[in-house]
Amino acid sequence: MPCLALRSLLLPACLCVLVAASPAPPLRPNHVAPRDPTITPSTVEYHPSKTWKRPRDILSDLDGDVSSILGGLGSDIPSYVASGIPNFFQGFPTGDAVKSSLGLNDADVAALPTQVLNLDPYANFTSQGWNVRFHGNVYKQPNTSNETLQKLAGDLFIYGTSLSSLPESQQAQARNLTAEIFVIQQGDVNVSTIHLEPSDSQGSSGQAGGGGATTATGGTQDIQLPYNTTAEGDFDVFVPIASNGLTNGNETSAVQRLNTYVEGATLGNGTAYLVPNEGLTVISDIDDILRITKIYEPEQGLLNSFARPFVQWEDMPSIYANWSVSLPDTHFHYLTTTPEQVTRNYMQFIYATYPGGSFDTRPLNFSDVSATLSIRKFLLTKIFETFPQRKFILVADTSNSDVMKDYPAMATEFPDQVQCIFLRNTTATDPGDKFPYDTSGFKTLNQKSYMFFLNADDLTGLDIANGECYNQSISQNLTFSYQGLPFGLSDTTSTNGSANGSKSAGVPVASVQTGLTFFAFVSAVFWQLL
Repeated sequence: MPCLALRSLLLPACLCVLVAASPAPPLRPNHVAPRDPTITPSTVEYHPSKTWKRPRDILSDLDGDVSSILGGLGSDIPSYVASGIPNFFQGFPTGDAVKSSLGLNDADVAALPTQVLNLDPYANFTSQGWNVRFHGNVYKQPNTSNETLQKLAGDLFIYGTSLSSLPESQQAQARNLTAEIFVIQQGDVNVSTIHLEPSDSQGSSGQAGGGGATTATGGTQDIQLPYNTTAEGDFDVFVPIASNGLTNGNETSAVQRLNTYVEGATLGNGTAYLVPNEGLTVISDIDDILRITKIYEPEQGLLNSFARPFVQWEDMPSIYANWSVSLPDTHFHYLTTTPEQVTRNYMQFIYATYPGGSFDTRPLNFSDVSATLSIRKFLLTKIFETFPQRKFILVADTSNSDVMKDYPAMATEFPDQVQCIFLRNTTATDPGDKFPYDTSGFKTLNQKSYMFFLNADDLTGLDIANGECYNQSISQNLTFSYQGLPFGLSDTTSTNGSANGSKSAGVPVASVQTGLTFFAFVSAVFWQLL
């Protein structure tokens, strides 16, 4: 089917070909010194967000992007396949684009109240006390009519069906989420005073008090951040706080919990997690591992994210609730590369369904596909370096190319800190996921430290505390190369064994001829359209 003829078809076409052929620009290293309590400046990059493009307008760039990708192939594997599936949460409007879209002027914006997205932070302990990583965004929420929100949601974020044909509850959710996206970030402003006090509960783990941490014994105080927001309204800074009765992080194994309220902002509440020097931290992705998103089927992914209620995947809440009991004093950290504007829905779902924990998301500075594919490693490195004595359990699924690259990379770069890696194999459990994924990063890892699993129950009965992370009843059968390539291009020779844990030498990535590479690329781009 000719490329131009597809412009009016399914949204995945525009999203699938936007992955840049050239490597993502290297991020500035983020060295968080765990033993240095000095106030450090914001670590988010100060690059302005790119000009907003309506998602459907991107279709006009289809031919150019295809040519760019094909012209930039430097290996036998197409760069599109190597980069994986770009998140369809891309190119949200910011600043002047929102003002223009909603017909606002400066006077209208000035009259709006200031709000704060206060992402639940973690804190580390040093020789001089606790340091809390406050991060989030300052913005203003326009008074947008339901009629306008209905039109924006239907035009931009719902595809394959009419918004008006959905149940009213789903239409309302789409309008609410659209309102959260069409906000005006406030750059170079002070963040209002943040009030801290002990928190009774946060999250849901089947335990009294919400699980995920214990109520702090002190810590009540007011904090003023030392830096203004970035040009996009972001703030991200470690700030030392007074103890005021808190237990030192080198004297307890328990995670302590503090409420954080931003003064004058009706939505600026969050929970800070004071994490001891030693212990276990679960770092978990959300989409298609904790909830059903189907991000690899963009039409369904858009509906599941913008209109339908969030639904847990299988019985993962019981798995996490069990971990919060069987692995006492575990710190839960939720890391998603969805942009800040849609984070609140994610946090509300997590804290109603899973143990409470700190939260990381994509700052507005990381606004394009190439940056999105790098942000996970940036955030992982930050938390690993902040807690050099803690061990980490990494949980996600195979549909994220950055996970498939970054998780084994963390195990290589921080060999004494990665306790377990658990990856749901979505290609094996969901016929809608037809995208290739690369397992080559796992070739040098010990099989007992990682597992590709099919169902939530596969995670039961493991001795995680002692690093036994492989359920031997779940055959792995990896080839340590690209899996799921079309036209039989994948190497299917099993190299790391089966249910009995046997192993043999790894097989290198299959060699693919140039002509077949082109067909693999075309198939991958248009698979969802056929």
